[in-house]
Amino acid sequence: MVASKQESQRQMILHFWKQGIRTAAEIHSLTKFPLKTIYRNLKKIEETGDVKHKGGSGRIKKITADASRAIGQYIRRNPTLSSVSIAEKLDDIGVNVSRSTVSRHLADLGYRNALPLSTPMLTSAHKQKRVEWAQKHKDDNWKNTLFSDETSFRLFRNTIKHWYKNVRPIRPMPKDRSKIFAWGGFCVKGKTSLFCFRRIMDGKYYTEILEKHIPEIRSMLRDEW
Repeated sequence: MVASKQESQRQMILHFWKQGIRTAAEIHSLTKFPLKTIYRNLKKIEETGDVKHKGGSGRIKKITADASRAIGQYIRRNPTLSSVSIAEKLDDIGVNVSRSTVSRHLADLGYRNALPLSTPMLTSAHKQKRVEWAQKHKDDNWKNTLFSDETSFRLFRNTIKHWYKNVRPIRPMPKDRSKIFAWGGFCVKGKTSLFCFRRIMDGKYYTEILEKHIPEIRSMLRDEW
């Protein structure tokens, strides 16, 4: 391993000391090292007999290697954890640090915190299956068929950030049932009115919606019933 500039200077000063050249002025004239560096190392030689770096200087890190591993486990299990939540979890295992310390530590490890990129739920395989179904049934008689579906609308954008390294995560866009839902149908004769609701739809509630719209559906398909 290549020695650092400071280590090379220390060893050179020690070499001259052993050769009997022990004044700062003499060593400075031979090496052109800064006098401050020479004085510091000569004092160290007089006190310890060596120029080894003491080490241990600087502030001791609050987040130890074990705590760092724990943080990594927290994020792998739940990448949406806030720095406040991570600090609270660390406090539970005896590591008392602030949220800003956690954020700085994660940044040093290469983590970023941002909203995931949005992408549709349908994959290429899903889309292909739908095309195949449509081609299979393209010649069916749809005069007595009503298609219906429900969806949801979020009033606000998703604000849950994720911790990640390198590639920004992608968040699928599911039918989030925590906001406003809408149901509707259509057939060859037209479309039904839009029905909005807030509760979670189950089989029983779906039946209630259909029963409520039966008169409207019958009216649309009366020529075929």
